[in-house]
Amino acid sequence: MAKIALFGANGTIGSRVLREALDRGHQVTAVVRDPAKLTEQHANLTVTTGDVLDPQSVAAVAQGQDVVVSAVGGGDGPGHLATITPAAKSLVEGLRSLGDAAPRLIAVGGAGSLRTPDGKQVWDAEGLPEFLLQIMHAHGDALDFYRTVTDVRWTNLSPAGLIEPGERTGTYRTGLDDLVVDENGKSRISAEDYAVALVDEIEKPRHIGERFTVAD
Repeated sequence: MAKIALFGANGTIGSRVLREALDRGHQVTAVVRDPAKLTEQHANLTVTTGDVLDPQSVAAVAQGQDVVVSAVGGGDGPGHLATITPAAKSLVEGLRSLGDAAPRLIAVGGAGSLRTPDGKQVWDAEGLPEFLLQIMHAHGDALDFYRTVTDVRWTNLSPAGLIEPGERTGTYRTGLDDLVVDENGKSRISAEDYAVALVDEIEKPRHIGERFTVAD
């Protein structure tokens, strides 16, 4: 079983990654700013204080782990712009300081930079509100950064066009840089099935050094 350090365990996606990993028997260290806010209890769960924006904090919690998962968000658009790429840089710097002993990194990404069937990108759609564009571009900038990194084993997992809490079916389809859509052109996944895909990638790495995406 894997030893996983998880940033963002309180969030919509992070909380489901936490539950999925624990249900599969993995050992999870949830890294949070305020441990009192994490109510999950499990024999394989350790809760510790840490800051994803501090490379030294990242290195401290990553020591001895097999995988670091970043499911951090920034709330609104400006919050994402202030958090996502700085977190990516801090995570890489912290892991880089551990040298060959550094664990893998799996980061929750965004769907905005995925190619759509018409050859454009999701964020090119007309009428998107500014706050959503900011969130999309924050994740896109972070992905651009990850793609410059060759000395840390990273994976970036983009969700479908729509991700929301729902049912865990345990099934999903994958793609790389193209939006995965159904026969009606819709792209969606439950947060629960996204977590399944992420933990599957922990157990059987298939996308080291690249972005992939999942949808129902």
